[in-house]
Amino acid sequence: QVQLVESGGGLVQPGGSLTLSCAASGFTVDLYNIGWFRQAPGKEREGLSCISSSDTSTYYADSVKGRFTISRNKTPNTVYLQMNSLKPEDTAVYYCANQRAGYYYCSGYEYQYDLWGQGTQVTVSA
Repeated sequence: QVQLVESGGGLVQPGGSLTLSCAASGFTVDLYNIGWFRQAPGKEREGLSCISSSDTSTYYADSVKGRFTISRNKTPNTVYLQMNSLKPEDTAVYYCANQRAGYYYCSGYEYQYDLWGQGTQVTVSA
């Protein structure tokens, strides 16, 4: 079964760190561009970061640039999002997704992604 499963969310204090994992099954994650998105209550889904299939390029939204880092490990077929200096406004459900074939460059455009995980909740609060 082809799927993505996120994990690693939780409650963290402002200024803290979390690492999210996106585990792929049914396909090899390093052959595709993989992105991270988030959706806060009452807001649209926001593209945060993406790593290209060749690991030659990455994309970061301005809102997370310098604080979040995306990486990939072929074993165990997982993409990670290291989140530092977390703020209350980072509170959201975080999703990973597979960018559609045909897109060479990473982006934060939701319509370019098809396979989505179920999401993991991140709450930043004192």
